[in-house]
Amino acid sequence: MIHGTLEELTWESAFFGIRSAILRLQDDAPALDPESFNAWSRVQVKIPAAHAHQLDRLQQLGFQLVEGEADFALTVPESGIDPLAQTAADADIAPLRAMAATLFSQSRFRAPWYPAEASGRFYAQWIENAVKGVFDHQCLLFRTTTGDISAFVSLRQLNDHEARIGLLGGFGAGEKLMLAACQWARQRQLTTLRVATQIGNLAAIKRYTRSGAIMESTAYWLYR
Repeated sequence: MIHGTLEELTWESAFFGIRSAILRLQDDAPALDPESFNAWSRVQVKIPAAHAHQLDRLQQLGFQLVEGEADFALTVPESGIDPLAQTAADADIAPLRAMAATLFSQSRFRAPWYPAEASGRFYAQWIENAVKGVFDHQCLLFRTTTGDISAFVSLRQLNDHEARIGLLGGFGAGEKLMLAACQWARQRQLTTLRVATQIGNLAAIKRYTRSGAIMESTAYWLYR
């Protein structure tokens, strides 16, 4: 038996045009059966990868595994190299949107769960919002010698001690992007930098590990 509550994902529902909710699992919440989800076109749930019993029960309710996620934490060094990243401006939004739409086209917002273009459109909007300081607080970037954007990273301060990397993408610039993220956190006297990636994204996992990050947890996303 699964116990939990359903919370509407208002922004996602409007953005994708699919009435969506997230299932919050709670032992002291009401028991749920298949009819509990009939009001929603899409229901998401995230569970710790170690909770195999929850995975089995959710699959019995019609949920399907979409992707695995790994969460990392990096202790921000007290000193380090400043790679001199630039702060993205409004004029950078169009090329950043195009890059994000291409780089993140196979996220958990992909088909068949969402329209074919939905994932790219979602992350294009995310990076635009980051430039404007919405949700993520800032977007840093690097340019080629011709002035084109080659790589970017968005960042959000979580509290007095921690920040989280939102989106990180580019071509051969992983180390510079991590250095830029650490410099951004260090300037704000933050001590921990958090980041998540798909379990299947081995390149990102290697990059974060080489930068000193430690994998703290893994989880599964399931949809119904």
